Amino acid sequence: MARKPASAGMPSQRQLRAGEIIRHALADVLTREDLRDPDLANVIITVGEVRCSPDLRHANVFVTPLGDDTQEGRDKLAEALTRAAAFLRGKLGREIDMKFTPQLHFIADKSYDEATHIDRLLADPRVKRDLED
Repeated sequence: MARKPASAGMPSQRQLRAGEIIRHALADVLTREDLRDPDLANVIITVGEVRCSPDLRHANVFVTPLGDDTQEGRDKLAEALTRAAAFLRGKLGREIDMKFTPQLHFIADKSYDEATHIDRLLADPRVKRDLED
């Protein structure tokens, strides 16, 4: 039975580098292109992170609308971008220099909510008291 490397489950340098290339190129495409979907009209989109599969054929893109803190707004944005995924993949293919242009899977980014929650916890007087000791 083959052993898994110590870094099993962690993305490789190749995956991280490809994710950053895709994130930058996709952010450029989203700012330049006029998308016809009414759910994407006049929405400023933040691409927080792109996680690539080990074979680089799939990319999970974590997105959030700038200024809309509701879960409903983030889910609506992810669904609208999923509808436009084929168009965006075509545009992305012209921007990046990779062997394959990955399939794009858009996911509502919840990391900002988690960071806000942690900040609130750290600001709690009971926690502050423990941290100061």
